[in-house]
Amino acid sequence: MPGSTVLVVDDEPRIVEFLEENLRADDYVVLTASDGAEAMSVLETARPDVLLLDVVLPDTTGYEVCRQVRGGDGINAPWDPDLPIIMLSAKAEHTDRVRGLSRGADDYVTKPFHYPELLARIGVLLKRVSRVRESHLLRCGALTVNTLSREVHLEGQPVALSAKEFQLVATLASEPERVFTKAELLETVWGFRSQGRTRTLDSHASRVRQKFAAHSDRPWLVNQWGVGYRLAKPE
Repeated sequence: MPGSTVLVVDDEPRIVEFLEENLRADDYVVLTASDGAEAMSVLETARPDVLLLDVVLPDTTGYEVCRQVRGGDGINAPWDPDLPIIMLSAKAEHTDRVRGLSRGADDYVTKPFHYPELLARIGVLLKRVSRVRESHLLRCGALTVNTLSREVHLEGQPVALSAKEFQLVATLASEPERVFTKAELLETVWGFRSQGRTRTLDSHASRVRQKFAAHSDRPWLVNQWGVGYRLAKPE
């Protein structure tokens, strides 16, 4: 998908130069790294949309880099653990292909590769990932909740929420037209079977309101007195 960012990790300058030149000609943004350590360093500061990863690297293997990427959590390890990965390798044996895929690669392309085929594989992979990610998005007007990355954006700006605050917002966003009773929210978010006299829900809702207020003048969490909470209807 033109406009997407591709990180090319290969220690052969000829291949890197070839991919960089052609991908840019096809309107991709290209980042490069020549070994595993440099690749991980790039991933800590950039957010590529797809990783082209050579199996044989000077300091490690592509298999190990793939394992590191998949072992991230997007928070303590700032890269995306679900980053689409295409492994490039001169090793064409079936066992090598299986080894790459079992380490978490989404596709495996043998060298020498046919560029138009590689380009098509990149496009297919990005479209598939886009469909998956779209299915994890909950929207209510200017509020977007991503249940996959556990990110919330309001008016296009990220909102940092705690785990329970996120779960509260995601629950309300799952059915934005509905009023959730306090008992439902306490059981769904906190696992409480009895409402009792806890102020947990109200205190969390108050903190979410304060965080949302930094990005919008609208009261996004509406307290339906005597019943529960709902999201404000989009304007």
